[in-house]
Amino acid sequence: MTRGRWIALIVAVVLVAVTGTASAVWVTRSKSASPVQPSLPGSMASAGDSITRAFDLDGRHFLQDSPEESWASGTDPAVNSHYVRLVAANPTIAGKVYNDARVGAKMEALRGQLAMAAAQQVDYLTILMGANDLCTTSVAAMTPTATFEAQFDQALAGFLGADRGAHVLVSSIPDVFRLWDALHTNPLAQITWNLVHICPSMLSAGATDAERQQVVAQEQADNAALASVCRRYDRCRFDGNAVFNVSFAAADVSSVDYFHPSLSGQKNLAAVTWAAGYWPAGPPVKR
Repeated sequence: MTRGRWIALIVAVVLVAVTGTASAVWVTRSKSASPVQPSLPGSMASAGDSITRAFDLDGRHFLQDSPEESWASGTDPAVNSHYVRLVAANPTIAGKVYNDARVGAKMEALRGQLAMAAAQQVDYLTILMGANDLCTTSVAAMTPTATFEAQFDQALAGFLGADRGAHVLVSSIPDVFRLWDALHTNPLAQITWNLVHICPSMLSAGATDAERQQVVAQEQADNAALASVCRRYDRCRFDGNAVFNVSFAAADVSSVDYFHPSLSGQKNLAAVTWAAGYWPAGPPVKR
């Protein structure tokens, strides 16, 4: 074996010892990654929490998942999800879609969801995760940003290392303070938030203005962490805080729990994330 090959072998062994996985050696990291427009995917998956599961849309879907209405992988033409748009441009993707999100999931669960997506060998993956790391019983119980970032990096590295042709779109976390600001004067919203204990760190009547601003600061830091991690990989695109910056109306929020997106909210989420994604100008040319 030549000296050069011995050096390459030693480097590989060291990297595996540090990372604990051989696949991590081959993940492309870049401090200034600038993803180009990929060709149309032949399959896709979505990862995240109850938002991506389209949970509690309205009274007809009380305490139910409605994945067919999901902004990312839903099949309802009325929502015009990423999947519906992709089918219109590339019919071969039809039926090759997975919703791996789980209600109540925090960032620590993303690694498992992305392992499923990697096993499904999808070409395109959307991620919207982080609201449950902010919406905790108290400000003190929020996931520290450093932990949040490390969990995200580990999950993303594992997925991109295992599924080496996939491209990932990462959504920013929706602005929970904007939700409070829009609906805190609605008596039904206040009663529901407090009775069901929805996002107490922000929405509880007992939360102080100072505590709410702590949540705001944490969310800004978490979104910055999502952007920072995504920039390390050449097959990842962050939405540039497009979702965080969305101005929404009361009609975009569930009339059941006053927290999750309604049907129109899912539709708007699909439009905003699509515009921030890989094919903002419209469906690319079919490959």
